Amino acid sequence: MKYTNPVLLSDYSDPDVIRVGNDFYMVASSFNHVPGVPVLHSVNLVDWELINYVLPRLPFERFEKVCHGEGVWAPSIRFHGGKYYCVIPFPDEGIFLSDTVDPYGEWSPLRPLFEGRGYEDPCPIWADGKCYVVFGFIGNRIGFNSKLAVFETDEDMTVSATDYKEIYDGHDIAPIVEGPKFYYRNGYYYILAPAGSVQTGWQIALRSKQIYGEYQTKVIMYQNGTKINGPHQGALIDLDDEGKRWAFMHFQDRGAFGRVVHLQPAVWRNDWVICGKSKDDNLPGEPVEEGDYPVEKTCNSIDPSDHFKGNKLSLLWQTPANIKKDWYALDGGLKLFAVPYAENALSDYPALFMQKIYYENFTVKTRCRLELEDGDEAGFTVFGREYHYICAVRRGQKYFIEVRKGRIRGEQDETLLSREICANEVVFGLKAVHEGHNEIACKFTLDGKVMPVKFYACKGFWVGAKIGVYCRSSSKSQGAATFKYFRVRRQG
Repeated sequence: MKYTNPVLLSDYSDPDVIRVGNDFYMVASSFNHVPGVPVLHSVNLVDWELINYVLPRLPFERFEKVCHGEGVWAPSIRFHGGKYYCVIPFPDEGIFLSDTVDPYGEWSPLRPLFEGRGYEDPCPIWADGKCYVVFGFIGNRIGFNSKLAVFETDEDMTVSATDYKEIYDGHDIAPIVEGPKFYYRNGYYYILAPAGSVQTGWQIALRSKQIYGEYQTKVIMYQNGTKINGPHQGALIDLDDEGKRWAFMHFQDRGAFGRVVHLQPAVWRNDWVICGKSKDDNLPGEPVEEGDYPVEKTCNSIDPSDHFKGNKLSLLWQTPANIKKDWYALDGGLKLFAVPYAENALSDYPALFMQKIYYENFTVKTRCRLELEDGDEAGFTVFGREYHYICAVRRGQKYFIEVRKGRIRGEQDETLLSREICANEVVFGLKAVHEGHNEIACKFTLDGKVMPVKFYACKGFWVGAKIGVYCRSSSKSQGAATFKYFRVRRQG
């Protein structure tokens, strides 16, 4: 049976994947969005379900406010000694660790492994009773990039390191090398890493008999004549205990759709791995658009619709800053309270409840009961560096429907249309159509009728566009809005 790439048409940037028995687990970047570090599960690398997050909140005070594009960059996951370890970088704070015996359960509070500014993309490997962590550098934080380094810690990863050793300089043949992943096979230590940038880069492998090198370099996958640009950061996965079958997962940057996840075949030739499809053992592979299921198909999938049943918020939803309990309640739907927010622009409002985009063509409907006070508003947004939203606003005893647009770090949102309505319940909606290369053309609907404003979804800072709902007030308020459901339907 064939699968089609991308296997996850959604923004799971910088995926890292491991196999434990018959199960595969993935973690991905979450940046400033909370909860942080999504954990996904699959039994075949194609059909995925979202099962948990490592971080219920980001443990630094500044994330009580919106910090676009900051937060968690490219975590890694490994299984060792009966525990799952997730190594998590914060570009301005350092490299930290959380662990658990159950990826569906609670993960430990973060503990520091290597503190400091400008470190990214860590990945551990165990040898000789120690743990070694490879990582990269962030040029605009530390002043240089295109290098990889390693620090040491103890086997249980409880000791914080204080120094590191550079092991690879990619400036000549692997510029902008980043995202390293450590592996060991057949007497060699391997580091797989992307180089050449997110948009137009390629995959390399490094190998050495010693952890600290010297490392040989080989290009193992590149775009060639395919439509799959990048192909960027990912994970090499063994498919059986004998090490005979392998696969590679990576992301492709698709603009407003985000950094979507692809699955590639992988084979070993002369102690080098080649990812994708290659006609010659001496040449890099190129990404495939489809392939054979590694394991039989399942019914696992991520359904972005939510009817807000039960007493716990679905894993679908994230906020752009640490969430507060008094922002919402599950009471006959998702009840959002009108959180005071004095700014006009929606760009830095922390109580946006948003989710990823999962389909190329789709519709959204969400029924909203309005219990607003004067100056309150509730709405539905397509959010990115530039964003649009439709909202119901109460002014005095009247309700108005408005469509607005704005941009992150903009000073004031622009009202595109405004009209009075006579209703205390509305159905916000969206029609989204894939146009061109990676464009998503959008029109809002109100009670099923299309609004006369066309716009294009826009990616955010290191993330794809998001869709979501909110309720806010210009001052202290007892107002609220209850979203009865959030229904997403694939079209075409």
